[in-house]
Amino acid sequence: MPLLFLQNLAPVSSWEYFVVFVIGFGCFLIGWIFSKRKTKRKYEKLLEECESKKNEIINTSYAPSEGVRAVKTRERSGIAVGSSDDTAFDIENSPLNFDSFGIANASEKDDLKRIKGVGPFIEDKLNTIGIYTFDQISKFTPEDMQTVTELISFFPGRIERDDWKGQASILKKGGDTDFSKRVSSKS
Repeated sequence: MPLLFLQNLAPVSSWEYFVVFVIGFGCFLIGWIFSKRKTKRKYEKLLEECESKKNEIINTSYAPSEGVRAVKTRERSGIAVGSSDDTAFDIENSPLNFDSFGIANASEKDDLKRIKGVGPFIEDKLNTIGIYTFDQISKFTPEDMQTVTELISFFPGRIERDDWKGQASILKKGGDTDFSKRVSSKS
């Protein structure tokens, strides 16, 4: 019974449908216009605040410096500028303490890639600073490890983390580590 009065209020002609539509559309437009005005004011204030902060933060008195140039360190082929493959390492001016772990040359070279953590790139870097053999690496002191890490400037802490000294001790005696077995089986 309570729904009977709603049947009397329902529009019955198309004119009444049109009037209800116009009233609803008018309400929608009024709400839309007021909301646009309110949000416009809100965002204008925020934009003004951002503009004032931007002028404070950004230093507009920047002048590019003159005479700063990049230094060429590698040729297009990847070879370091000013170095050649047949140059000998300068032991006298090296920061490494060769007295503690010995001197070796390219003729005594071991396959350092059999040590976990030493790939072709790091092996080349080690050879460049005068480290060629497992015997040398097995005699590293903590100071030597730190100096080598700084010289090869690649993965700090890797020597200790991958235990290069322990692996080199095993490999210099002719033994194999798990990693060197895998490397040997791939060859």
